[in-house]
Amino acid sequence: MVIREGKKEDMPAVLGLIKELAAFEKEPDAVVVTVDELVRDGFGSNPLFHTFVAEADGEVIAMALFYYRYSTWKGRTIHLEDLIVKENKRGTGAGSALYKEVIKFAKADGVRRVEWVVLNWNTHAIQFYERSGAAILQDWLTVQMNEEGITKFTLDIKALKKI
Repeated sequence: MVIREGKKEDMPAVLGLIKELAAFEKEPDAVVVTVDELVRDGFGSNPLFHTFVAEADGEVIAMALFYYRYSTWKGRTIHLEDLIVKENKRGTGAGSALYKEVIKFAKADGVRRVEWVVLNWNTHAIQFYERSGAAILQDWLTVQMNEEGITKFTLDIKALKKI
């Protein structure tokens, strides 16, 4: 197995992994991003994300996708958006190897925090993260507004006036 930076040519496999993760997280129809968008957004003049992939026998079997964020308390941080291993390749060490690569990258780059979210029912991942020394925050809630909510909010003048 080889761990390396992702390339444009890996994006079809990366999208396949993203779709596999969506199915695992019980949201199989939630993925709308395309290969073209991944290539544009990850490999343009101002990349929005970085990837590492695990490759075995010429096949991408896992990936980690992350990007920079800025914390008003810590400065530059990294958000690990997804770490995905093909279902039939779990237990090979690919996930652990990618996780280590992201943390090493963060350390070498001088960021002060790496953060990510994990579903509360994914006990295997939670236990792995806790064993690695990561803190599972219990007092912070993830807040999101989806595309429909954004549209409704911006079109609803009454809502804008209430805030």
